[in-house]
Amino acid sequence: MVSFKGKGREFMEQHIIFFDIDGTLLDHHKELPQSAKESIFKLKEQGHEVAIATGRAPFMFKDIRKELGIDTYVSFNGQYVVLRGEVIYKNPLDNEELVALTEKALENEHPVVFMDADDMKANVPEHEYINESISSLKIDHFPSHDPDYIGRELYQALLFCVKGEEQPYVDQFKKFDFVRWHRVSVDILPAGGSKAEGIDRIIDKLGIPAERQVAFGDARNDLEMLSQIHHSFAMGNGHQEAKEKARYVTKRVDEDGILYGLKQIGLIK
Repeated sequence: MVSFKGKGREFMEQHIIFFDIDGTLLDHHKELPQSAKESIFKLKEQGHEVAIATGRAPFMFKDIRKELGIDTYVSFNGQYVVLRGEVIYKNPLDNEELVALTEKALENEHPVVFMDADDMKANVPEHEYINESISSLKIDHFPSHDPDYIGRELYQALLFCVKGEEQPYVDQFKKFDFVRWHRVSVDILPAGGSKAEGIDRIIDKLGIPAERQVAFGDARNDLEMLSQIHHSFAMGNGHQEAKEKARYVTKRVDEDGILYGLKQIGLIK
């Protein structure tokens, strides 16, 4: 790899590295391993661009961005993209289609949560499925009841149902993609949207070539990203499909998988 000089040190050419959050940066206890934190600081010291690519809403990972000093991110699985603190891409859900889906969900007693960049609201006062799935994220935010929130510019919604019950929605609402992320919850996204699409918006702005793009992920919502990025890593704890799509498989997140992967391609010695 070609290197360049800067601040008295020698750097390799600038790379951009995208990190998923849950199961990648954070372990199953939702804790950030010290080795991952130190690796990110080292990458930044070397002049590389470090970004997050997550299914989470921006308000769900403010603390991580602050802790790691990251201001470039792909959120909502690609629907809301920020480059160095500036919003560069937004792809909201089709509101008319979402209203129709919500009406059907009410008939089926399946709650829905609406999400924009700042908050999330539920269309029902409370439900055990909402409690179970949102609590698993171990975040400070929890959706309060506001069925009228649907009138806003929304980038993602959550449909709460067990596996298999989402199929009628998949069959009827073609403007959306449905991705299960929890035993009782499914992401609702604009059809065709993905982390890879959001990443493209950042790459277009920065012009970093494919051979200097890196991504780490673990789940089904990472498949497009792992397929597209030249140096893609699936975590050792990741879904089998993620491991099949990625170019490399690193160790588990709680076994210093981030550091191990970065060493594999020579970004960290």
